[in-house]
Amino acid sequence: MALRVRVCLLSEVIPDELNEFKVKGVTWPVIVTIAEGQMFACAGVCPHEDVPLINGLLHEKTLVCGAHFYGFNLVTGRCTHDATLELRRYPITLVGDEVWVDLI
Repeated sequence: MALRVRVCLLSEVIPDELNEFKVKGVTWPVIVTIAEGQMFACAGVCPHEDVPLINGLLHEKTLVCGAHFYGFNLVTGRCTHDATLELRRYPITLVGDEVWVDLI
C-alpha cells in the first residue's frame, strides 16, 4: 500500500532543474522536476551507491548522478549504464497547487 504525502507546491518546482524536498517521516528526500513538459518525482538517492541525486544533472528526461555519472531514464527508471539498477519513481497527484506523491 502506498503512502501519499504532500511534497511541495507546484510553484516551487523549477522546470528543467532538480528540485529536492524533505518529507517528514521519510529518511531520503524526494526530487521533483518538470522535464520536457512532464512532471516526475523520484527518490533523492542514487540506487548505485546511495549518494544524493540533487548534485546531478538533468538532460532531457534523464537524471545523471553527479557522483559516478550513472544516467536514469525518468520515464522508465532504467539505468543507462547498468540494467540491474532502477531509480525509484513515484506517482504524482496534483491537488490544487500542491504536489502529492505516492511513496511506493
